This record gives sequence, C-alpha cells and structure tokens, in this order.
Amino acid sequence: MQGAGQAAGWALPGPPAEKRGRAPEARLKLSRRSPPPTCHSVLLRGSLDPSSFFPKFNQLLPAPNLVTPGRARGPEETRSYTFWLSCHALPGADRPELTGTPKTLPCRSVPTLRMQALLGGSLLVVVGSPGYLKCDVDDASETHEESLGEEAFDTVNSSIVSGESVRFFVHVNLQVQPSQAAESELPDGCGLLHTSRKYLKLKNFEEEIRAHRDLDGFLDRASIILNETATSLDDVLRAMLLRLVHKPDNTEPDCNVDLLMAVLFTDAGTPMEGKVHLLSDTIQGVTATVTGVQYQQSWLCIICTSKSLLKRHVCISRLVRPQNWGENCCEVRFVILVLAPPKMKSTKTATEVGRTFATMFLDITFRQKLLKTRTEEEFKEALVHQRQLLTVMDQGPNPSLKNYSISSICVQKSHQPLQHKDFFPVGKGIREDFARRFPVYSLDFTDGIIGKNKAVGKFITTTLFLYFACLLPTIAFGSLNDEITYGAIDVQKTIAGQSIGGLLYALFSGQPLVVLLTTAPLALYTHVIRGICDDYELDFNTFYAWTGLWNSFFLALYALFNFSLIMSLFKRSTEEIIALFISMTFVLDAVKGTVKIFQKYYGISHGNHNADHISVLSLLGLGTSLNTSFHTALNTSLLANPPELTSVSSRSAEHPSRETAVLSLLIMLGTLWLSYTLYQFKKSPYLHPYMREILSDCALPISVLTFSLISSYGFREIKMSKFRYNPSESLFKIAEMQSLSLGAIGSAMGLGFLLSMLFFIEQNLVAALANAPENRLVKGTAYHWDLLLVAVINTGLSLFGMPWIHAAYPHSPLHVRALAVVEERVENGHIYETIVNVWETRLTTLGASILVGFSLLLLPVPLQWIPKPVLYGLFLYIALTSIDANQLFERMALLLKDQASYPPTHYIRRVPQRKIHYFTGLQVLQLLLLCAFGMSPLPYMKMIFPLIMMAMIPIRYKLLPRIIEAKYLDAMDAEH
Repeated sequence: MQGAGQAAGWALPGPPAEKRGRAPEARLKLSRRSPPPTCHSVLLRGSLDPSSFFPKFNQLLPAPNLVTPGRARGPEETRSYTFWLSCHALPGADRPELTGTPKTLPCRSVPTLRMQALLGGSLLVVVGSPGYLKCDVDDASETHEESLGEEAFDTVNSSIVSGESVRFFVHVNLQVQPSQAAESELPDGCGLLHTSRKYLKLKNFEEEIRAHRDLDGFLDRASIILNETATSLDDVLRAMLLRLVHKPDNTEPDCNVDLLMAVLFTDAGTPMEGKVHLLSDTIQGVTATVTGVQYQQSWLCIICTSKSLLKRHVCISRLVRPQNWGENCCEVRFVILVLAPPKMKSTKTATEVGRTFATMFLDITFRQKLLKTRTEEEFKEALVHQRQLLTVMDQGPNPSLKNYSISSICVQKSHQPLQHKDFFPVGKGIREDFARRFPVYSLDFTDGIIGKNKAVGKFITTTLFLYFACLLPTIAFGSLNDEITYGAIDVQKTIAGQSIGGLLYALFSGQPLVVLLTTAPLALYTHVIRGICDDYELDFNTFYAWTGLWNSFFLALYALFNFSLIMSLFKRSTEEIIALFISMTFVLDAVKGTVKIFQKYYGISHGNHNADHISVLSLLGLGTSLNTSFHTALNTSLLANPPELTSVSSRSAEHPSRETAVLSLLIMLGTLWLSYTLYQFKKSPYLHPYMREILSDCALPISVLTFSLISSYGFREIKMSKFRYNPSESLFKIAEMQSLSLGAIGSAMGLGFLLSMLFFIEQNLVAALANAPENRLVKGTAYHWDLLLVAVINTGLSLFGMPWIHAAYPHSPLHVRALAVVEERVENGHIYETIVNVWETRLTTLGASILVGFSLLLLPVPLQWIPKPVLYGLFLYIALTSIDANQLFERMALLLKDQASYPPTHYIRRVPQRKIHYFTGLQVLQLLLLCAFGMSPLPYMKMIFPLIMMAMIPIRYKLLPRIIEAKYLDAMDAEH
C-alpha cells in the first residue's frame, strides 16, 4: 500500500476516449472528506462485465474513506469527474482487449482517478497527484500491483486468478463547475496551521547527568515493540499507547488512549470542519549540506505532554518494513514516543527526554545494529553500548556522527597547573598585555563615536551613572576619613584623589571598564594606621605615605613576576562567594546606618538627644563588617547642630524628633524603589524603547536627585543628617618621608605587605568579574599591566596624603552592564538576559572622573544637601543589582522554588539536584567563614581578611573534591 506523501510512480493517462470516439462520456459525483492526497489506495468490489461496470462503480465510488493518517480532513465536497474505460487481458487471459491502451497526458493536468478491476472481484482505486507522476502506466501499474497485492488485497480476502485476470483502466478527469469553484475559495472549512522549527543541541552524555538517567529509567520499565506490522501512523501510535497502558506496572489511572491519540495530532480541540491531521511535535535528525537540509527519514521521535499523565513514559517501536508517512518521513523504521506531564523540571520535560533518544538515533551504525536485534535484551544492550560511545565522545568524536553538530556540546577544559617557569621571565605578562591592548588603544576613544553604529546617548547616560555611583561613596568615605584621621584626610582630598586616580586609570589602563574607588577595607587600614601613630607618637602623614609606598612596591613585584596568574586558581564559585560577601556588606551598611539613626532620634526625649556620644575608636572596633565599621563611625559624624538649608523653628533645630528617623527610613526605601523601578523599566511596555533604555541607564541619578530634593525642600522643617565637611588648607602637600626611624619604616612595610594582599586580590578579582566570558569583551585583558598602573597611581596618592583606590565591586561589573547591548531570550519557558556585545570605551570613566573633579566646586553646597539616607538607598540599589547574575544567590533561591520552575542552566543539566544543594551549602559555609573574619569586632582580625580569601583556594582544590565529585564541581564552576 503506497504511503501518504510519497510521489506516485505513474504517468497520467491520455485524453478522454470519448473525444477519440472510443467510449461514451460518463460523469460521476464523488464526495470526499479531504483534498486528494499524493496517493491513496482503496479497495472496492467490482464486476467482470464491462457493461455493468459503470453502474457498479457509480454506486461504490462515494463509499470509501479516502483519509490517510497525516493528511488533511476537510468538509465534504462534491466534484464532477469525466472518465473512460480501457480493458486489457493479462498474459494468459482468454478475453480479448476491449479498448486501446491509454496514452500519457501532460504532467500538470488535472488529478486522475485510476481504477484497476481484477478478475478476483476486487477493484483498486488510486488517486494520484499530477505533479509527481512519472513512469509509464503499464509498467508502474504492474509494479504497484506486485508490491501491494499481498498487503492490500488480503485485507478484503480476495482471490486473484492470474490466468484469467482482466485489468480495467478507468481514467477520471476532474471537472469543477464555475459555481463550485467559487465555493471552493470560500473560507468555510479552511484553517491556519502554524509551523515552527527549532534547532536542538545534541545531548552531551559526558556532562549532562540527565541523559544517563533518562536511559536508565527507560531500561527499568522498557516498552519496546520489535516487529510492528501496522502500516499507518495512527495504528502504530495506538499500538504503542496500548503497550504503555497495558503494562503490569502502569501507574496512570486516568490514561485514555483516545485522548492521548488526539493530543499527538494538530486537530485536537479544533472545529470539526477544519481539522488538519498532522503530528504536533516531532524531533528529527538533519544534516546541513551545500544543496540544502537533508532529513534522516528512517526514524521519528514524537513528543507529547498531557495533563492526564503523572510520570514520563517512553516507547520505541521497530517496524517490520519501512513506511512512508509523508514529507521527510518516507522510510520510517523506528518510532520513538515520549509522553510527559506538563509540569516538570526543565531537564525532565518531554523535549529533554526526546533529545536524549534522538541524539542516540543520529548514529546510522547504531540504527543498523538495532535492526539486527532479535530480542528486547539485545535491543537494551545496544542502547547501553551506544550510551558508552557517546559518553567518551569528547575524548574522541564518534566518526559516525561527524556530520552533525558535535561542537555544540560544551566541553569544560581543565587548566594546566601553574609551574615555576610560568612566573619568568620578569615582565613577560606586562609585555604581553601591552602588545595585546596597544593596537586597539585608539579604538577605545572612537568606538561608538565614529562609524555607523553610534552609542553617544548610552555613553552619556553611563557617564552620569558612574558619576553618581562614584561621587556619593567618595563623599561618604571622605567624611569617615575626616573623622578618624582628625582632618588629615578629608572630603576634599578624597574627591581629588578619586578624580586624579580615575583620570590616570582611564587614560593608561589595559581594561578601562574597571572602576577604581576607595573602599571600606581601605578606610579600616587608615584607622589602624591612625591608632598606631597615636600610640607611638608618629607623624600620621609620613607613616601613611611609607605604608602606601611599601604597598606599591609589593604590587610592582607582583606585576613584574606575573603573580596575577595565581588568580586563575580562583574558580567561579570562589569569586561569587567574595562578590556576594561584598554585596552583603552594602546591605548591612544601609541597615546599620538606619538603625543608628533610629537609636539617635526615635524614642528619646528632646532634652538628651545628644547626651551619649560614642568614641570613634570604640565604634570602629565594634563594627559589624568591613563596610559597617565605616557607617558606625560615620554616624558619629552627625553634627550636633548641622547647618540648616532654610530657616526653621528653633524647637525643630534644637530638638530632633521621631520624624527624622521615620523620614530617613522612607527616603532610603524611596531611593531604592525609584532607582530599581527605573532600572527595570526597560522591560516594561511603556514609552518608546529608546526612552525606556535612557530611563533605565539614568535610574541612579534620577533617584538620588529626586529624593535629595524631596528631603531638602519637601520636608524642610524636619532636620536630616548631613555629612561632615571641613575644608582643607592644602590639597597637594608632600609628606616628610625622612622623619621616621628605621623601625617605624619596617612596621610600615608589614602593614604595606598586608595591604598589598588586599589590593592584589581585589584588583584581580574585580577585573576577572568584569572580563567574565558572559560579558563578551573582545579587546583582551591586561591584569599585569593594570596592577602595575594601580601601584604607580597609589604611590602618588600616598605621597600627597590622599586615600588609596583600587578596583571596586560591584561598580565595575555594573559599568560593563551599563555599556552592554542586552537581549532577552526564552528557553523552555524561562526568560533570561544575554549580552550581545559591550562598548569597550574609555570615554565613560574619563568623563565620570572629570565630573568628580569638578564636584570640588560644589562643596559644601549643594552636595551637602544630599542626606545620608539617600546614600543608604544607593547602597541597597548597588547590592540588589549586583546579585542579579550571582549563581550562588540563584542556587540559594532554588531551595525555595518548585522543581518545575528551575531554570535550564548548565549546572541544572549536568549535576544531580542533591549535589547542587550540597555544593550550595558548602559555599554558604565558606561565606560564613569570610563573615567571621570580615565582620569581627577586632580590627586586627579584619586586616588578615585577605589571607582568608587566599585560603579558599586550597579549600576548593583539596577539601571540596573529597565531598563532591570533581566533575560535578567543574560543571558548577563552568561558565556555560
């Protein structure tokens, strides 16, 4: 029986016989439920006598069902057919030929209905499509009769007498009346069919743990049909469903075969008058060639989801003979049916299970081996052997799969261990960095400015973002330094140092997207130096300068001897632990500052609101974190009687009340809400996309300015805390280096070494996060050169008594994000953002540093109008936006999510769920270890915090592999 969709192999018959005077014209009415497919075979009862053939045919023709699986079903139609008859005696027959042999019509004539009447009492009706009929009628008919006699005629129990057989050819030409042709153009019964094709990556049996579990689950309760005799697709699928339903271990009480059959095809739930009987969801193997795409037509994977199912089911059927089921399915021997409930984990969906088996069936050698199996056990053994071959594919690609996209499988490359020779010769890393970045130096100024793709608007908004993100913390840390150094390092020096250092780094750095900033740990070291100077009666400026010079000396040694290579030992998980710790300190800073405001203003009588002032040193010693120590001391810098912006009542100026605390909380939360809302505004449907992007990029400046105005003018009668500001006498005064003894210089060397460890880790870690592969930076890295440049910059800052600066987190990754072109993509129903490209420019950091320098002209007014709660809101915003892409935070959130909501990330695919949670728990323990030292009340314990970060390297390489397999650790540390 010829399958649906295969081109029929017959030529069209000649012109009507009545026009040649051979037979009278006859017309028939044929009712069909669908347009004639490419080829259909239907058996009818015929008659030997040609004179009685037409009445018999007229009675029987409307009866047959011409619908074949995989073909369209439409409303019943009435067409007129004109046909003529010719009769031939088969070899050995006694009856003479009645009419002449039919001739061949042009190829693109009307559809033809050809009828073969056999002496045994059976009549075969074949409907052919004219565009595909090629061969001569007689030869093709004999061939078709031989190939279909055993299959088709046995279904009606007919007996064929070869010696007396007479073959009748009835040629029917379609003639549609004008009115009927007009009716056929009406939309009644017509429908729309949406077809979508998507490329699927091959299943990586080496890395994706779910591939093995899918196969193990199938082998445990295998449903295999080795010799399926059914020829139609519907019958094959029904047999497979019955096999699943009638299994002894069936756990599907609501499983309905008819319902599942309906879901497999596109006509499920469609109106009766417009059904299209096509498979809804399939997976096939393809090969891209020069001439086009070639399909593997010997196997077909059908996937389906149904709410009536509780578990996933897989059934494989091997057909006795190849079947033709339509386009790209002309010789199907294997059918893979995958059923799954709709609510499943992203790695357990029907598509993922189908991808597992489809990857195995891509191998033609494997399919040939399956054809030779005789029992289910041999079939299972072949599956297991194929899994073993695919598992070692990364070590040596399977030759049988060389035509397919093996490169799409991600391979985690292992890093070579560092050796002593890697750190020599001296300056090798600096020379390589310079050679890598210098050829594109000019492009750092022209990209986005000159050329077709311009990004001037994005540069402006990013510059404004950087300006506010750097200025406010600079003012805050300047106020803190002014407090703890008794005015030796004040706000003016902090702003001047930030501007000068930022300018030099923007002009001469290898990676200009990294942002330099003074941080809370650096303020902690400054506090320790101040304490040592007070205890031993040393000059602060000189001792501070010597400590900075030793720090720069050690940094230069690290750069010359290529010590930045050590940072390659920091895995992604280690970097994310440190990054999340820094984000946590920003949150704790904001919380701590707000609590201090409430302790000062809320619930205290007006008469003693300034009664208790805690010393600066005790506050710093009892800080809760590296950054919270800054806020603890910073809150003591509240002026007893801060200058008012406008005239207010004497009672409100002298006696701050609860309104100050409540308004501070509202201002902080409002700054966070407005900034984060505008940051997410690019995802909203409002306004033009260009306007949405501008508002998103300017989220921080808009929120800071808005709530500063609200606090200063909207609630002018309520006193808010302001920053301490004392103008310095001279910004550029070099320290007297010769005033220290050798012992004091040696002590400064010890502090400088510990400080250099902090600089080394922070600078390289932040640079690595900025250069992460997902950011798609293309101009290269310059770790060694940038470390040397930071040493040079801090040498000058130390001599002039300005705060030290190094790469800041999360400002640097946020800067990269601000310059990125981001797209939203959907994978298995999960929306995620991916960076397409990043504008690698020096103009944004250069412009922000210049604006910070001009801010010296804005002191004390209007910068002092910015209240501290706005800064706390800024810290919360920075922390919230920095944890968006932190995998540790994402995996911690998985503990609270349903498995069906798990994103299809690389570690979800490659690592068992239990191992993921184990690894997350171990990371949390390491995070607590950092907090124990970084948030210790003892300042000197905080100074060895860099050594604790370095100790995480042996923890990752020596301790964790004893708990979790190394391959799973590498998978979770992988970038993709």
